[in-house]
Amino acid sequence: MPRTLSVLALAASLSCTTFAAKPAPTSPRSIQAFDTDWRFSQSDPADLEAKSPAFIDRQWQTVTLPHDWAISGPVSQTAPSGPAGGFFPTGVAWYRKTLDLPKLDPTRRTYIVFDGVMANSDVYCNGAFLGHHPYGYTSFYYDLTPHLHAGINFIAVRADNSRQPASRWYPGAGINRHVRVVTTAAVHIAPWGTFVTTPKVSGDQATIHIRATAANDSDSPATITLSADLTSPSGTHSLIAASRPATLAPHTTQDLDVETTLPHPDRWDLDHPALYTATATLQANNKPIDDEQVPFGIREFHFDPNQGFFLNGTHHKIYGAALHTDVGALGTAVPLAAWARRLTALRALGVNAIRTAHNPPAPEFLDLCDRMGFLVMDEMFDAWTVAKNPYDYHLYFKEWSLRDTADTVRRDRNHPSIILYSAGNEIHDTPHPDIAIPILKSLVDTFHQYDPTRPVTQALFRPNVSHDYDNGLADLLDVIGQNYRENEILKAHADKPTRSIVGTENTHDRNQWVAMRDHAEYSGQFLWTGIDYLGEAGKWPAIGSGSGLLLTTSLPRARAYERQSWWSETPMVRIARRVAITQKSPTDPGYEAPNAPAPTRFTQPLVLDWTPANSSPHTENIEVYTNAEEVELLLNETSLGTQKLHPDATPITFQVPYAPGVLKAVARTAGRVVAEDTLRTAGKPTRILLTTALNPLAPSPKDQTLTPDWNDITYVSATLVDAAGTPVPDTTTVVHFTTAGPATILATDNGNLLDHEPFQSPDHAVYNGTALALLRATAPIGTITITASAPGVPPATLTLKATTAKQPTSQHSF
Repeated sequence: MPRTLSVLALAASLSCTTFAAKPAPTSPRSIQAFDTDWRFSQSDPADLEAKSPAFIDRQWQTVTLPHDWAISGPVSQTAPSGPAGGFFPTGVAWYRKTLDLPKLDPTRRTYIVFDGVMANSDVYCNGAFLGHHPYGYTSFYYDLTPHLHAGINFIAVRADNSRQPASRWYPGAGINRHVRVVTTAAVHIAPWGTFVTTPKVSGDQATIHIRATAANDSDSPATITLSADLTSPSGTHSLIAASRPATLAPHTTQDLDVETTLPHPDRWDLDHPALYTATATLQANNKPIDDEQVPFGIREFHFDPNQGFFLNGTHHKIYGAALHTDVGALGTAVPLAAWARRLTALRALGVNAIRTAHNPPAPEFLDLCDRMGFLVMDEMFDAWTVAKNPYDYHLYFKEWSLRDTADTVRRDRNHPSIILYSAGNEIHDTPHPDIAIPILKSLVDTFHQYDPTRPVTQALFRPNVSHDYDNGLADLLDVIGQNYRENEILKAHADKPTRSIVGTENTHDRNQWVAMRDHAEYSGQFLWTGIDYLGEAGKWPAIGSGSGLLLTTSLPRARAYERQSWWSETPMVRIARRVAITQKSPTDPGYEAPNAPAPTRFTQPLVLDWTPANSSPHTENIEVYTNAEEVELLLNETSLGTQKLHPDATPITFQVPYAPGVLKAVARTAGRVVAEDTLRTAGKPTRILLTTALNPLAPSPKDQTLTPDWNDITYVSATLVDAAGTPVPDTTTVVHFTTAGPATILATDNGNLLDHEPFQSPDHAVYNGTALALLRATAPIGTITITASAPGVPPATLTLKATTAKQPTSQHSF
């Protein structure tokens, strides 16, 4: 997929990966999206009355899933979630929905699949209890078949995160991921039962191996075969010969395998994320009885202990960023267009890898990484048996961890983007090796049991204190990961050169980048974080952590361009004005001394403007970031000098006597201008600039459309500019958004984590001169107009066209 594809077009092309389409008539498996027309109440009726089909829910709110009810707020300094949860509300909520089955087929089985419920969910069908699932980040399913009847059936879900504090960041609340109903034959491919591997890959040919776990849920033996069809990225098909017949006894499972060799495979790569689709089909009596479509990529990767990471024989540094599951104003119920916008912005900075901190993501996020060519570290847990919060996962670890791990690996193992599994983040069990070592061994064994093709790591925490490198714990890992303390992990490799190493969490500090840059064995790093997030706020009035390269709106902080100068190969130069000293990063962020003051997680020491509050004569500290050989800085066309790129990666700095006008940086390589950047002094605001472009000063794409697909949203930036079009770095003016036509404003945002205006409000103050509205179409035809107004400037309008959503072309089942 070309990297120049717009965020909107990318999201539209990916909308199919979340909603499960009804299959073609010839498909023996039925997959039905089950997201719309749920009844919702943030309450807890007495005696579990809401589970009953007779319960009256007419007064409840109607919602579409995914749904994060906590993001509606309000935030409160006394909220039980505290600073870790961003001061957002918590509690019990119920969801109810009907499932209409005009008739029942006794030879079929019907399942309900949840991609995730936050948290501690109880699910009922027609009043019957199906099961309890504590972890909000893992997918699960229930067999509805014994509880269904012809006609109207009732599904009820109770989600409970009332016991707090339970998380170190904002986790959202409710059914915040997709739900599906899947109907299969009694003899069928087991949930997450198809596994596609490529044991041998080269440019000349690739071996494709498909294993499907067949399940016989009938009372009679069944003789079956497995066949498969491969669809290439270009749409061509190739059949794989059927397996030998196998006879399954009643209520048993069995693995069936087929394999083929593919000449000249179209390999998945960072800049060429080619995807194949395998359709695995079970047959009985030469007739298909069940099938499953599985997208996959053909690629080979490995970690070399001394040279780092290789993909398809080419060496790459892993330029990673950690991401939590919220996207600011939308909370944790995230349309793909929002993720596409974020990943597009990160890619422009040179990021090529994502760490799903500190939990498995929604499956469609992995689809997006597959299609955009990102590498992924798929992480499982933030706690084992030792608590970080009174009500976190440690309460459930012993009973649930291996089950959650197995289910996640089986769900995720076909994604070519995943190159690492992580068994945990900063686990506090490790000071107790008698506890931690058996746990880690069991987790690693579980990862390997269900996916022997990928290495396992762990984000080790203070390993020299807990002696992880000496007592054998670290060497249980295929790739050793450590958070921060770069010299320690480099020494661990020097002490034992057979160890492959990766930085699982690292700050934005220059010395940490240089440690990776200058050591081939250091395969990569994952920054903490790629994007600001809600929660882990430190202290009121902050509601989130400003640790990102990007704000919650996907707009860049100044430090993003320093990172771009280190990680991007595209020639660039950017000017930043230093307004404060950058706070020294803690050695172990999030684990300050017990009596230390709560950290401030929202600072802005650098700004991207030439409009200081003090307009009298004074000296400004200017930093210039570039990957070119040299930079010349000019003020009002007068050169202030030329400096060479610093080998130690420190920024190029200038002491500039302030004068209003134009500050310009010209970057050259081999004497040729390769990039330029300009800052202008802003005057008084005279108008609002509206755009749907990722850059708030760029024009909107031509003929932009918006569909009523849940995944298809657009961000509209409203930026205050002066008469010359220069952005005004205001932080007080309130913008009011309205729409006309078939669209609704889902939320507004500005990226300011000190702002307590509800995200659902149509009014939001600008931050660094910009506020944003998030739109979704409500019908497939018509003209959408959004208007932004603010005191002292005329209103601005932008027009989009509503259009029909694309039909899904692929689907998740389980």
